[in-house]
Amino acid sequence: MSELLLTGISQLATPLGQGSRRGAAMGQLQIVERARVAIDAGVISWIGPEYEWSGNAESVVDLGGRAVVPGLIDPHTHAVWGGDRLIDFEARSAGATYEEILAAGGGIWHTIRETADKSSEEMAELALPRIQALQRSGATTIEVKSGYGYTLEAELRMLEAIRLLQKRTLSRLVPTLLVHICPEGFTERQAYREMVCNELIPEVAGRGLASAVDIFVERHAWSAEDARIVLACAQTAGLSIKLHTEQFQQVGGLELGVEMEALSVDHLEICSVEQCRLVARSKTIATILPGVSLHLGLPAAPGRALIDAGAAVAIGTDLNPGSSPLFSTSAAMGLAVRLNGLTAPEALTASTANAAAALGLSNVGRLEVGMQADFLVLESSDWRDLPYTLGQNMVREVWVAGRKQAA
Repeated sequence: MSELLLTGISQLATPLGQGSRRGAAMGQLQIVERARVAIDAGVISWIGPEYEWSGNAESVVDLGGRAVVPGLIDPHTHAVWGGDRLIDFEARSAGATYEEILAAGGGIWHTIRETADKSSEEMAELALPRIQALQRSGATTIEVKSGYGYTLEAELRMLEAIRLLQKRTLSRLVPTLLVHICPEGFTERQAYREMVCNELIPEVAGRGLASAVDIFVERHAWSAEDARIVLACAQTAGLSIKLHTEQFQQVGGLELGVEMEALSVDHLEICSVEQCRLVARSKTIATILPGVSLHLGLPAAPGRALIDAGAAVAIGTDLNPGSSPLFSTSAAMGLAVRLNGLTAPEALTASTANAAAALGLSNVGRLEVGMQADFLVLESSDWRDLPYTLGQNMVREVWVAGRKQAA
């Protein structure tokens, strides 16, 4: 006898595949009409058409003829920050570029100044409503990066804030240490890099404050050579690696990520056709962030070209105060269809199974026996309303490990 049986599912849509570092096949969905799902101890124990069910359950919940999809996974957010970037927003609307604002001491530098002196508790209080907004939009697993601390102590406080948030939300939070912006001078940059490698990464790994290290590779940030040193230290410490790269310039970050078998390379707005093929030949996930293209007016990452080349693509919000104030994971999925050329089935795969692979997770992102019972009940009887509808939340209920989240 099962603990819980879900009935009244008009349509259940889930990516196919066994799940791996390589992600799921793009856009290949299993659609079950008039489905039922049984759950035991937070895990799916049976799934299929209602006419095949012959068991019993202690509790039965009728979902009222609504569609069900896996819980969405946001593999790229910066949800912990202080202050705002409204001055930057006004400057960009008047014609200033992202790089010009950064060079003038705004952008990331402004957020660092507003964040670095806050306590972990203060940062957690600021971030909790942002996490809750992502949850309401359908996110059951959310990656959260540090990166606005800049000093050893402030970066640790940011990661401690994420640990506090993990205790205050039902959704899973996956913490990532982000080695974000860097000092201008060569000597200062080298000293900061040594602090990251010799002090920050070992402390983070030893305390279990993050599962991965990310690094920002651009001309106005870290070089590929710097990134190789930092990421090698991360791997030595037993942490996975990720990269922000190919957003503004091609400086070798994508190639380094593929070579070092990073979980993901993220952004990719200026990824070339040959680079698409390179990612496709690897186990690395290509994570695209359509909110950045919308907010900054940048060319969209070539999602269609990446998929056509054979790459596994994931979608994230990149929720942050400066370049992507996007508080909806389902909206990011819809934007990827419109801006990055994905089909609706591809966008669902990219927001679930492949987003899980981008975080190194294998027990979420699909609705199959043995997987965590993370799923969304939609307002509609057709799952396609999730990426189709803009300006209205089509998520009626969010379930994590077989438990319905409070509204």
